[in-house]
Amino acid sequence: MRNLSGGFAVDVAAEVPYRSVLLDLPGAVAGEDEDAAVAIHYGDPLREQRQLAEGAACVDRSHREILTVDGVDRLSWLNDLTTQEVRSLADGQVTETLVLSATGHVEHHAQVTDLAGTVWLDVEGGTGAGLLSFLDSMRFMLRVETRAVTDNWALLTLAGPESPAVLRAIGVRTPEAGQALALTEGWVRASPASAGGVSSYDLLVVRAELTTWAGRLRDAGAGAAGLSAYEALRVGARRPRHGFETDHKTIPNELAWLRTAVHLTKGCYRGQETVARVHNLGRPPRRMALVHLDGVSEALPERRTEVTWDGRPVGSVTTAAWHYELGPIALLSLKRTVPDDAELLVAGSMARIEPDPDAVPDDVVPAGRAARDRLTGRDGSATIKA
Repeated sequence: MRNLSGGFAVDVAAEVPYRSVLLDLPGAVAGEDEDAAVAIHYGDPLREQRQLAEGAACVDRSHREILTVDGVDRLSWLNDLTTQEVRSLADGQVTETLVLSATGHVEHHAQVTDLAGTVWLDVEGGTGAGLLSFLDSMRFMLRVETRAVTDNWALLTLAGPESPAVLRAIGVRTPEAGQALALTEGWVRASPASAGGVSSYDLLVVRAELTTWAGRLRDAGAGAAGLSAYEALRVGARRPRHGFETDHKTIPNELAWLRTAVHLTKGCYRGQETVARVHNLGRPPRRMALVHLDGVSEALPERRTEVTWDGRPVGSVTTAAWHYELGPIALLSLKRTVPDDAELLVAGSMARIEPDPDAVPDDVVPAGRAARDRLTGRDGSATIKA
């Protein structure tokens, strides 16, 4: 198999805005803003969502940008720069990681795939150039080579319980969760945390063969689903998306990424002090919450719509979606002090918080704070000596 990263270094940001060839499929409707390059739906968003959840459907995510890192120092280098423990990644292993500012704020999020001596980083459209610039600035004398290869490669996502059968029908082996396998050109990976908890596989294919691959998947029984269907399942699963659930103030402790993209004991990286201090001694100032909207309005609230509680602003909408089972739902960025039983108002609609079963209750004292309080007597254990 030839070097998968292939080709030559190219600029991530093309002079002409990218437009997916799959927008030429029947019924395709282009998205907006960050997702304008791909189909938001193909005529029936709720049916497409049901296919993703209960059957198998292909989602065009070819607007994500692709970087590669080669060289014998690639894993240890990335381990020192990002939040995840990647030094020990085995060949074919998949994870996700963050790049933080010096003060611990999220600057980049990347899916990480190490395969055949190359680390692949796929990121949100429009963020690849910034990440590449940061990585290049940190190379020094290490044996690493970074490339932007978005012009050469594209990402398709196949999701749904019937996905393994679809892959087998086109002669593609199905990797285990959190693993990747090489194709003749490109790879297929099974995400460790898939949208909505259903089977999800990402295929990295030659960009010039995007139409061919999408056609093969459809011929094998997969439907075509727009990004709105994928996003609705993501929202329902409380999966954050960079640039949507994040802003310039976001720290990992506010999001589910603390569990999936951050290694809390691996040691030093840029921004690590903030993450450790908040985790061990306190609470983040904000939290991500999933809410059910009352559906009075047929229109979903826009991103950054203000959220109020008892007439006071307490947060904003990050992503709203129509879920095929749950109805109108949204992810919010809320002040941490807002309780789960708060009666919230979003653009004239009542919003009910769905408690996060994985959240640490507010009455649980962080271990670091508990130890500090015992040492200083703040827990009431200190005695006054005569």
